Amino acid sequence: MSGATAAPASEPLRRFLQVARGAGLRVSAAEGIDAARAIDIVGFADRSVLKDTLGLILAKTPDEKDLFDEAFDLYFKRDTLAGPDDNTAGDEADGSGPQPPRAPSPAGGNGPGSGGGQSLGQLLEDDDRAALATFMEQAAREAGIENIRFFTQRNLYARRILDRMGLREVERDLEALRQDGAPPQALVRAQALESRLDMLRDAVRDLVERNLILFAKGETERFREELLKSARLSNVERRDLDRMRVLVRAMAKRLAARYARTRRRRLRGQLDTRRTLRRNMGWGGIPFITVWKQKRIEKPRVMVLCDVSGSVAAMSQFLLMFLYALNEALKDIRSFAFAGSLIEVSEILERQPVEQAIGKIMDLIGYGSSNYGNAFADFEDGWMKFVTNKTTVIILGDARGNRTDPRTEIIGRLSQRSKRIIWLNPEYRSAWGTGDSDMLRYAPFCNLVTVCNTLRHLERAISDILEGGG
Repeated sequence: MSGATAAPASEPLRRFLQVARGAGLRVSAAEGIDAARAIDIVGFADRSVLKDTLGLILAKTPDEKDLFDEAFDLYFKRDTLAGPDDNTAGDEADGSGPQPPRAPSPAGGNGPGSGGGQSLGQLLEDDDRAALATFMEQAAREAGIENIRFFTQRNLYARRILDRMGLREVERDLEALRQDGAPPQALVRAQALESRLDMLRDAVRDLVERNLILFAKGETERFREELLKSARLSNVERRDLDRMRVLVRAMAKRLAARYARTRRRRLRGQLDTRRTLRRNMGWGGIPFITVWKQKRIEKPRVMVLCDVSGSVAAMSQFLLMFLYALNEALKDIRSFAFAGSLIEVSEILERQPVEQAIGKIMDLIGYGSSNYGNAFADFEDGWMKFVTNKTTVIILGDARGNRTDPRTEIIGRLSQRSKRIIWLNPEYRSAWGTGDSDMLRYAPFCNLVTVCNTLRHLERAISDILEGGG
């Protein structure tokens, strides 16, 4: 296999892999190498063979197959300059369509050296659409079209492409043809040239929009995900809930993979003398091999008390979803929901898919008027005996009990029995203690009280629990 054969195929394939990853396909480096080797064999000439070959390598699931088909068809589309009487689309369908974009000519994008030695004006007058299409794609690459990311950049990139193709020279030619006293044939040439230039402008706009879809999709999705992670959960629109659930599962999966196994944390600088001597008995006790003390980090035991009254219901739903997606990393999770009273919902969440279970919980006890004191009394009567010095208690709520008795003494007793109490409050600190908020009365009994009203806050709080071993 010669280097001359591999070089032309490498650049279009690299860009297509970039597009495929942006569309959501998981393409590893090894798969990219396999794709390059396959293209060296099958080439770009036959579209159906190329599509089937790359599909076998890159698409692993039915969903990825759909994403691959969409990305492939869009990337290898080559009919931007097809007229009403052309058969470009049919040519693509029968396998003669996608050719790898040609390498830029040494003369650059603005002179006669481009476009097979002809200027843009000559190509337009000859109506050579195949050469124009190749010239346009070459100019697009030189303009950095694959760096387009935002809708507002369309006109900027379209102008860059046209300038590299030689638009200014064509505009000067048009002005010269339209001068006063020009012969009639010059005006006819100017009219034909302007018509074809308008066609070219439309084709360039289509090319830019197609590349915006191709190259900006992944960046746009990541940007939107970052916005959703930082948005207050109470402000999330209904149309974004499915996307938020996907984000919750992905975040939980990352944390679970990181903390699933019981880990050991090395205590640097603290020598384990007994184990060091035992390890070096073969050398007469001379410490050739040192053994350092280690601290075993257990998986945390967690009890979660979620306020599901109307003001914080959305946040509670995401917390329950997040914790149960972390099932590999957390053990002995017991979940409770409360508004005016408190019930255990662990069994409901274990037996049903979490989304359905949360809906059932909300139907049972959600959206009511909160009474923290009564809910804590219910917890003490029924479940306080299960709290040990290894239990982390997470309370999610705004601590607004509608001016009922807050029963802070119960939280005091819970603090003495548990390892720690973490209170996640969806309100900003400036609102704590105002109106009917009892947050400042509960805070002294908690090990950590923090604002938690976004997915990013939630991920950080759960990560801290796992880091500390609960």
